[in-house]
Amino acid sequence: MVEPILEVNNLVVEFDSPSGPVRAVDGVTFMVFPDEVFCLVGESGSGKSVTMLAVMGLLPPNARITEGEILFKGEDIRKMPIEQLNHIRGRELAMVFQDPMTSMNPVRRIGSQIAEMIRLHRRDLSKGQIAARVVELLEGVGVKDAAERARSYPHQWSGGMRQRAMIAMAMAHEPDLLIADEPTTALDVTIQAQVMNVLSDVRAKSQASMIMITHDMGLVAQVADRVVVMYSGRMVESGTVFDVFDHPRHPYTVGLLASVLTNGPAAERAYAIPGTPPTPADRPSGCAFNPRCSLAGRSDLCRSEAPLLIALGPTQSSACHFADEVSAWISSEEQLREVEREAANA
Repeated sequence: MVEPILEVNNLVVEFDSPSGPVRAVDGVTFMVFPDEVFCLVGESGSGKSVTMLAVMGLLPPNARITEGEILFKGEDIRKMPIEQLNHIRGRELAMVFQDPMTSMNPVRRIGSQIAEMIRLHRRDLSKGQIAARVVELLEGVGVKDAAERARSYPHQWSGGMRQRAMIAMAMAHEPDLLIADEPTTALDVTIQAQVMNVLSDVRAKSQASMIMITHDMGLVAQVADRVVVMYSGRMVESGTVFDVFDHPRHPYTVGLLASVLTNGPAAERAYAIPGTPPTPADRPSGCAFNPRCSLAGRSDLCRSEAPLLIALGPTQSSACHFADEVSAWISSEEQLREVEREAANA
């Protein structure tokens, strides 16, 4: 049996607030295996990025892990001495952050910042060797005239080019696990495709596993092997990409999938899940999704009792009291939307 490269068990992360601790991540459990793409999906505020910052040991000072364990190659990151964690970060475990403009130092040249990442873990290399490696990395992510472009400052590069530089920096030591936090945010569709191609290429060369954090279900369909859907800090569904896209078993997942823009009549009016996600400090009782869920109107159970994440098969789980009814509910919802479209076009 293949051992996971990363194992997160019952992770709980709390933030300090004037009114007391606020639970931003609540009982998250998953595994990532070698050479797979694992996606964490959900709207902003669902706890995706906080989960990965906990994995990296980069939580802000007002946040802490109160329960759970994070095993990287079998070792608990929470129990590692800071020297060992610093050795792993950037070398075996790396992250591409969401906004490269705020993640880079604006007054330092891009090549210098990539060189620093190399130097931190390879003290044996000369300046010339490091400079050559910087050029090699930039060329590897598709930067033309890399030696010259390395002398540019971040503001002199476009958003897509800055993201390439962040990928080059993260891949400097060919890590075993790469975490990509919304790597295509604020990029147009063409540049998104280029950035994803770059990620795919560098992953193929290094055979790294990758965790993709995103709210873009279309992107998930293209790259994922397995998916975890998060809502209000909790896992609401998990499974292979085929499970989640072909047979979703949670109303929130259904809403995310319906929000993907498509061609044809269904694209005449974009679908949006009603309402907004709750803040971690003000979650509703019962299922956190119940105020936005039309399926929840069938029972008081959704408003009184939080559902557990239950296995529905060998590869799929759902945290919904009515997971077995979701397929029939999808059909009725699609019929209703078809009636609404016909009425709007009449």
